[in-house]
Amino acid sequence: MSRSEPAGLRAVIMLLWITVALDVLYWVLFFTTGAVQSSQEASYLVFERSFPAADAWMGLAAALCAVGLRRRRAAAVLWGIAAGSALIYLGLMDTLYNLENGMYASVTAEMAGEIGINLTCFAFGPFLLAYVWRHRRWLDA
Repeated sequence: MSRSEPAGLRAVIMLLWITVALDVLYWVLFFTTGAVQSSQEASYLVFERSFPAADAWMGLAAALCAVGLRRRRAAAVLWGIAAGSALIYLGLMDTLYNLENGMYASVTAEMAGEIGINLTCFAFGPFLLAYVWRHRRWLDA
């Protein structure tokens, strides 16, 4: 990377890869051990099982953004916007379900994990949108 790279670029790339890895890990655990399942209610399990495709899209966009940022490709802006908006959308869907179904009242390690996921979506999604947009000219240079 050049000396004129944007501040925090390497950290953003690392966060994108961590996001991808945690996304994959979550679904492996969900479907193999159930360790991340915050409820055994049928409605919760049906709801959660509707997320893998959307999470895969977010993960793909995050990975392509990371690669684009590393290679200084303008397409990183597109993929960053896709990943950031997907994170916000996924966070909103999950949070609304949790609120409507009283899930936050459950004090378990799994629910703490869900809260962590929600907060990460609401923090990293908007940050990523702003970051790639703010540095779009560096990517075009």
